[in-house]
Amino acid sequence: MKTMENDKNMHGRPLETVWIVTREYEGVAGAGGVKDVSRQLAETMAARANVSVTVIMPKYGFIDAEHLGFMPTDVGPWSGEIAGRSYAHGFLVDMNYASQERRESVALWQATINKVVVYLVEAERFAEKQGVYTYTETDERKHAWQRRGEGHFDYFAMNILLQKAALDAMILLDVRPDIVHCQDGHAATLPAMMREISGYRPYFRNTGAVVTIHNAGVGYHQEVADLPFAQAVTGLPMRVVQASMLGGSFDPFLAAAPYAALNTVSENYARELQHTPEDVRTGWLGHALLDLGVSLAGITNGIDPQTFDPTNPGLMQLSAGFDIQKGELAGKRSCKENLLARLSDGPPLTGIEQFGSLAMPAEEVLCTFIGRLTEQKGVDILIKSITQLLVSDSSCRFLVFGAGTAVFEAQLKKLAQEGNGRVCFLKGFDPVLANTIYAAGDLFLVPSRYEPCGLTDYMAQLLGNLPVVHHVGGLVKVIDGETGFAYKDDSASALTRVITRALNICRHDPDRLLQMQQAAVRQIHEKHTWKQVVEAYIALYQQSVALIA
Repeated sequence: MKTMENDKNMHGRPLETVWIVTREYEGVAGAGGVKDVSRQLAETMAARANVSVTVIMPKYGFIDAEHLGFMPTDVGPWSGEIAGRSYAHGFLVDMNYASQERRESVALWQATINKVVVYLVEAERFAEKQGVYTYTETDERKHAWQRRGEGHFDYFAMNILLQKAALDAMILLDVRPDIVHCQDGHAATLPAMMREISGYRPYFRNTGAVVTIHNAGVGYHQEVADLPFAQAVTGLPMRVVQASMLGGSFDPFLAAAPYAALNTVSENYARELQHTPEDVRTGWLGHALLDLGVSLAGITNGIDPQTFDPTNPGLMQLSAGFDIQKGELAGKRSCKENLLARLSDGPPLTGIEQFGSLAMPAEEVLCTFIGRLTEQKGVDILIKSITQLLVSDSSCRFLVFGAGTAVFEAQLKKLAQEGNGRVCFLKGFDPVLANTIYAAGDLFLVPSRYEPCGLTDYMAQLLGNLPVVHHVGGLVKVIDGETGFAYKDDSASALTRVITRALNICRHDPDRLLQMQQAAVRQIHEKHTWKQVVEAYIALYQQSVALIA
């Protein structure tokens, strides 16, 4: 494999310095797959020769920075108080409104985690947030208008503050990155600001930009309809704002298009967005980019198999270890038995609400779901399919773990309470409990209506929990009948049919089941580790630098 010192960009320089701008990072603050991608890509890149990787993200109010090993760092000439704490060295960021010139104070915290330098941006706007993207129950109790699950009212200002603070920090630290990698719409305005604002343009004249679109669905673009506000707070020329319109709003992804290399998180999702009617789910973003001459690169997310290695149970706090490749699965059965005991007569799960229970022998098939309870994740399809299977199959059991849309939560509570020990709904999220469920389950249900990549299918496969997926987006990496099970029609009946087929193999063909489990693990090691995926990102970094040549 090539080393980083041999990777040359289009200017002939070694690729040495990468900054990643993100709203979430695994182990610090997270809400979805962006946290996993940000950390695993950063750490894989940092492990290569002669490369410095830096991540910058907000310091939300729920982050205990000192407990995580962060310390305030002296960057900037400003001194003052933020969120009740005094800082001797910070800086001011221009954050104008259409009718008011204004600035916001920021300071930085710093830690080094597995060779990656991570900065947290301290600001009043971030400190008052108890969730990464949405209001929490705590927020709602304090302010009735801050409804749990709804997005922050100042989401766009939060995004711009992070991006400007990142650019200002690079200047104050006298760092000129080769690449700034912007994660999703929350950071996608940065390339335009870096190229169009005179205070940034000369300094970053040799810096390339990459924007990764993690979810292009309607509502995920971080767009804003108030154009005078968008122009004022970003500082972009109005011509740029007006040229970045989609559906009547300023769209950060369109704003990035002339200045950055853009990619999505799987090859098939990129194809769907630009060459199929599935792009209607984005408000036709993919086709708008194509009209501008921008072809989206598709780079399927990877995973670090060592993070989900069942032969090392202590790492994931599993009750027992097992080895899929050697066919030694007694520990997997032990994980299931342990979980079933906890759900039937164990102490209450900390921070998790349990509805229903599972009365079943360990040899019976356990169907599992872990994820956000939203329409995108196909939870309406899941609920209908479970209802059908409770009638048509007298033995299968279902364990659903997650939180989200209130109506889906209510429907799952009802199913669990009336399920006679066949349905259990765990409301909330805990990563250790998630690992336990991955390890205990036999079939892992992923009925997403659309799915840019999917990471839970990897996690399930590595723990011997074969995925049952709707064959869209990045989920096409699951090969039907070989590394999992797949269906094409977006319907409950289609999901029910494929679950029925999978149940038959689980119950009556253990040799084939083991072969599929082993093939799934092999495929991840051969095609989907971050060490392999990072090569595609290096090529994209080179492409981004070519845009400024």
